[in-house]
This record gives sequence, structure tokens and C-alpha cells, in this order.
Amino acid sequence: MEILSVVIAFFNLIYVLGTFVGGVYLFILVVKALRKYIRSGNVTPETARTRKSLGEVLRKHRTDSGMTQEFVAQALGISRQAVSKWENGTSEPTTTNLIALAKLFGVAPEDLLQEVQK
Repeated sequence: MEILSVVIAFFNLIYVLGTFVGGVYLFILVVKALRKYIRSGNVTPETARTRKSLGEVLRKHRTDSGMTQEFVAQALGISRQAVSKWENGTSEPTTTNLIALAKLFGVAPEDLLQEVQK
């Protein structure tokens, strides 16, 4: 009986130490992730330029086609605010919406994206 209680106490000690070490390791990982997040900033300048450029391309094609934001929104089944956000660069259209926009403007989706890269 005495040996059994010593073995149980030993395994309890290992369990407690393992839990403590695991908790410390998890805490360190969380701190590292938070530090990386804080240092990362909002958006890289390249991403911001790309978003702005895509918005400019979309606005150019829309105005060249003589369409309003409201018309584009109704044609795609979305809100006018969504179109405005795309053109302002605060959000990006999904792939499905980008393909639908290209079709609406009478261009290939690749052409829209290639204009962004210029």
C-alpha cells in the first residue's frame, strides 16, 4: 500500500509540473503572438496601394460604362455601400463579384486585375 501511494504521489507531481510547464509555454506563445500583432501595423503600404488601385480601376470602368453605383449594386444583388467601399479601397470584392463586375463592364476579369498591377 505504501509503494502504491508513493507512485500515485509521484504521478500527481509529474501531472502538476507538466500542467504548469504547459501553461507557461502557452503564455509565452500568446505574448509572442501579441507582440508580433502589435508591431505589424494595420496594412502594408503595398496592400493599401493595391486596394486603392483596384478601386480606381473599378470606378473607371463603371464611369466609362455610364453606370451608377446604384445600378451596379442592383445588377450584382448587393448594396450600393458595398460598391462604394470597393471603389474607396476599404474593402475588396469577392472573386465571384469581381467576375460579375468584369462581365457587367464587358471586360475579362484578368484585364481588371492586370490594370491593378500596372
